[in-house]
Amino acid sequence: MTGLRRVLLSVPLVLISPFAAAEIQALDDQTMSRVTGQAGVTIELETRVDLDRFSYIDEGRLSIYDLSLSDPDGTALDNMKLTIDVAGDGEVLEHGFSEIARRASTGQLSTANPDVADALSKYAVGGSFGKQFNSGDLVIHLGPTDAGNPASLEEYLHAIDFQLQIGEVRAEGATDSTTLFSNIRLDGYIGPTDIVVRNGGDTTRVLANGNTVSNSELQFDTHFEISNGSLDWDVGDVILLFNFAGVGIEDLAIHNRRGDDTEGHFGMASATAKLSRGTSGSSGQEGLSIHDVEFRADIDMPVFNIGGTSIGEVYFTDFVISNTSMMVYGH
Repeated sequence: MTGLRRVLLSVPLVLISPFAAAEIQALDDQTMSRVTGQAGVTIELETRVDLDRFSYIDEGRLSIYDLSLSDPDGTALDNMKLTIDVAGDGEVLEHGFSEIARRASTGQLSTANPDVADALSKYAVGGSFGKQFNSGDLVIHLGPTDAGNPASLEEYLHAIDFQLQIGEVRAEGATDSTTLFSNIRLDGYIGPTDIVVRNGGDTTRVLANGNTVSNSELQFDTHFEISNGSLDWDVGDVILLFNFAGVGIEDLAIHNRRGDDTEGHFGMASATAKLSRGTSGSSGQEGLSIHDVEFRADIDMPVFNIGGTSIGEVYFTDFVISNTSMMVYGH
C-alpha cells in the first residue's frame, strides 16, 4: 500500500472513531431545547398560482377555468412568512392575532382598542403569546414577513394583499354545459391563518349530532377581507339565498366592521373548520368529517344587477354560519 493510499484511508477512520466510541443516548426535552433548530422552521414565501382548468369528474364534470392567484398588480403574491413547529407538551406557539398581543404587551398598541384588548386577553399565555398545544401537534402559522410600523394596526392587517381571478365555473355534460359563475375577481387581504394537525392518536369523540370523529384532526382558522370584488352569477338556486339567474355583483366587500359581532376580528371576516376521519351516527357510513365549521362576516353588495339593470343595494350584517357539520363519502 502506498503512502498516499494509507493517508486517504486514515482520514475517514479518524473522523469516525470518536463517534463509534460514543454511546447513543435519547435526549430529553430540556436537552432538546438547547439544540439549534429546536424552535422550528420559518419559510419566507413568494408565489403566483395559475390554473387553466380544474375538473371534478363523475358521470358529468364540474370545471373551474382560468384561475389565478397573485398580487393585485399581477406579480407574485409575496410578503408571506410561514412558521412550522412540532409542539412539545404544553408549548405555546404563534397563533391567530398573537403578534398583536405581543405588541400590546410592550405598549406599541393601545388596549383602549377593544380588539387589541381582546387579543391580549386571548393570546397572552404564561409569559408567552399564542396558543398552547399538545405534544406532537403540527402547527403552521401564516403571517407577514414585513408588517410595517409595529405601532400601526392597518399596516399589519393589510400587509398581505392578493387578487383571485376565475374565468368560469361550469357544469358540463356529454353534449351540453352550463356556466354557473363567471368573471370572478376578488381583491383583498389575508390575515393571520393557522393550520394545525392535532396529535390525538387513535382516540375518538362523539359530536352533538351523533357522528364519531377522530381526535387526530386538521384544524383550519383564518381571517381575511375582500375589499373589492365582482362576479356574474349565471345560474340561481345557489346556497338558497336567491332563486334567479342573470345576477351581476360589483364592488363586493366582505369584512366584519358592523353589527354586534366585531370584537376580536379587527374588521376582518373569519372562517374556521376541523377535518378528520369520521363515522356517521345516522347512516353508519365512514368518510371525511368536516365539523365545527364557522363563518362570520358582513357582506356588502352595493351594485346588484339583474339582467343588466340595478335593483339597488344588498347588505348582510352579522352573517354567521355556525353549528355546522358534514360527513362526506362516496355513493
